[in-house]
Amino acid sequence: MRIYFFCILMLINNIGHAQHQSSLVDALLFHASFDGSADADLAKGDARIYTAQSLKREDVQAGLHSSAVSLNRTQGRYGGSLSFTKKSDQIVFFKGDGNLPQTMQDFHGTYSFWLRLTPEEDLPPGYVDPLQITDKKWNDASFFVDFTKEVPRKFRLGVFSDYKFWNPQDLKWDDIPDRERPLVTVDKPPFSREKWTYVGITFREFNGENQESVASLYLNGISQGDVRRKQRFTWSKDRLAIMLGINYVGQFDDFAIFDRALTAAEMKQVFQLPKGIKSLR
Repeated sequence: MRIYFFCILMLINNIGHAQHQSSLVDALLFHASFDGSADADLAKGDARIYTAQSLKREDVQAGLHSSAVSLNRTQGRYGGSLSFTKKSDQIVFFKGDGNLPQTMQDFHGTYSFWLRLTPEEDLPPGYVDPLQITDKKWNDASFFVDFTKEVPRKFRLGVFSDYKFWNPQDLKWDDIPDRERPLVTVDKPPFSREKWTYVGITFREFNGENQESVASLYLNGISQGDVRRKQRFTWSKDRLAIMLGINYVGQFDDFAIFDRALTAAEMKQVFQLPKGIKSLR
């Protein structure tokens, strides 16, 4: 009888796990594994990676054409990865149209990827953004994660609404108190060249009329803090870009975008996937 109930319990757990996996698959908008190609494996928009000569993104070519970025086919977290070897004015990016959640009422989603670097030893001077998503600039309708220019390096999530919405008085950045800046800051992040670190960002209730918007930063499946304030994002589809590795030196792997905010349990589940996002497909 005990064996019977044990088998029933295992069956229920397996069914629940399969349903959870299916839910994650249904929410997946975009996935770039970097296994054999720098282009995305799955994309609801343009799957190609692009190279621009600067952040202005005026001179653009499809493909990897930067001397600072290459496809490493064997040393990724899962298979291959992108390797950023030096600071460069050139930018690699994916087009955002179709590959990002739509900025309508109740705008929400999740970004998921892995990094490998030792910040104090590998990064050049100045701010470094492994990920920046915007159609304008870093402080205007933008998501980013960055390493601060101070040493030891801190790691931050920045979530900036349309500029006139979050800074209607047009205050200078240095005049804005730390507590009023839309940032999550991790003073001692766990990054190391010896191991991969998982980075997850969830956001929910953006562009709502009454709800408090929440964006959360996760490292290795554990929440590091939230940005809680009303958020208003307006994006131009033609200019919207998912930029990777701005001034970054290190490896970047298994980048995914979901069309909803994953739960804390789901973030831990994604962190523990045996073959990364490919485990879901």
